[in-house]
Amino acid sequence: MTTEMQEIAITEEKPLLTGQAEAKDVELAARILLDQGQEHSIETPHGVLHVTLHGTRTTRRPAILTFHDVGLDSKSCFSTLFKFEEMQEIVKNFTLIHVDAPGQEEGAAAYPAGYVYPSMDTVAEMIPSVLTFFNFRTVIGVGVGAGAYVLSKFAQANPDSVEGLVLVNIDTNARGWMDWAAQKLISVTSSLTEQILSHLFSQEELSSNTDVVQSHRERISKASNLMNIELFWKTYNSRRDLIIERNNTFKCPVMLVVGDQAPYEEAAVECNSKMDPTTTSFLKMADAGGLPQLTQPAKLTEAFKYFIQGMGYMASSCMTRLSRSRTTSLSSSYSMDGSRSRSRTLSQGSQGGQMPPSPSQTMEVSC
Repeated sequence: MTTEMQEIAITEEKPLLTGQAEAKDVELAARILLDQGQEHSIETPHGVLHVTLHGTRTTRRPAILTFHDVGLDSKSCFSTLFKFEEMQEIVKNFTLIHVDAPGQEEGAAAYPAGYVYPSMDTVAEMIPSVLTFFNFRTVIGVGVGAGAYVLSKFAQANPDSVEGLVLVNIDTNARGWMDWAAQKLISVTSSLTEQILSHLFSQEELSSNTDVVQSHRERISKASNLMNIELFWKTYNSRRDLIIERNNTFKCPVMLVVGDQAPYEEAAVECNSKMDPTTTSFLKMADAGGLPQLTQPAKLTEAFKYFIQGMGYMASSCMTRLSRSRTTSLSSSYSMDGSRSRSRTLSQGSQGGQMPPSPSQTMEVSC
């Protein structure tokens, strides 16, 4: 009896006010919503897009709009990067809009047999509807692989809507006859899952069967929308050449990103050679495979901060990690036609602490 009375007395000493409880519930709900995002199904002239928004819809700054690669969705492609601790300084200052390609979001219903998947060009034409829906005038695009291709197409068609582009593993070339024949052979000898893994990861990563490879192999092979993934894969392999003209392709600064062991390292280097060196940054990440946003989020976060600063945003941002351990070496080289090409190599080393240039110079970064 005494014990029960003591427990009652303790409870009554600090009663939980109804208003306090409601405030805590609202705060908790807001935190959950910020973490999980607000999901939307957006009607476009070419079908429905699944889109997840994080943060407020403030339009004072451009939104950061992402588009994922084949075999991934917005969560599996970007969660590691945008939930990384040092990325939070960016996340709290910008609205994030994660776009899933048609039918690629987790748990999407499988398309019926005979469904004609939209072309890569058509998918790019769906993006303006997303900006209109959220009332954003401009975005900073972040695309990986197929997503980099889609956002490049979008930027070419809508230059006034894009303030900057971060393109990871970009391949601007259509599949040639040799590529087509090789893909046909691979499709006979390898499962769809293994074909996509070869697209996403380096041979070193596949041979080592890293944890990241294992988790994505399991996720793709067990996906309920595997038929949809196959349609997107075939569409990407049927893409047309992305026409790059040095002085007339993108009206915004561009950062190209690729791992030095990535399957598309040569394609990214070739793309860089075609770009305007006054507006292009080239980030080649040392000891990085096919998905640097998953395996090296710290380095990519730091580079992204520099990129955004070069655009005039977050000028007071503190470069916490890599800037304390930089040595900067400049090298100049000449192309075959004798014209000057500039490259800047940044590597981890002694206490250099020098600020890299804005996107007004082509940078080749090994970090």
